[in-house]
Amino acid sequence: MVSSFSVVSRTRASAERLFDVSLDIDEHVASMAKSGERAVGGVTAGSISLGESVTWRARHFGIWFTMTSRITRLERPTRFVDEQVRGPFRSFRHEHVFLPDGDATIMIDVITIASPVFGRLAERLILVPYLRRLIVQRNRHLLDRLG
Repeated sequence: MVSSFSVVSRTRASAERLFDVSLDIDEHVASMAKSGERAVGGVTAGSISLGESVTWRARHFGIWFTMTSRITRLERPTRFVDEQVRGPFRSFRHEHVFLPDGDATIMIDVITIASPVFGRLAERLILVPYLRRLIVQRNRHLLDRLG
């Protein structure tokens, strides 16, 4: 089964600054410190670009996971997409959208997943809420970083 959800954030930071910090591996690692997430392959520091990949290692639900994702679309400063190319999900797609709104920016994260183990009910009751919390945590870190 496939599950999808969105997280919407609003900030006074420009779309360009938010777009750039969202592609920064070091900022992502800092935002995920609680799970011990780190970049262990591919682009492991600085900014990642179209066609490049990063391999992440992190502990979730008490289990260590490794996932490689690649930037498959990049339209600066309004949108980019990263997708799992190897890892624990049957599929994982994260679309990042940045929309100027007057003197603010609306950031929309759209996550689409398919789990190899959980059925749709377990995805919706366990996996989606957990991933939503991770995205909210990441976004708070990024917005704090930008002031």
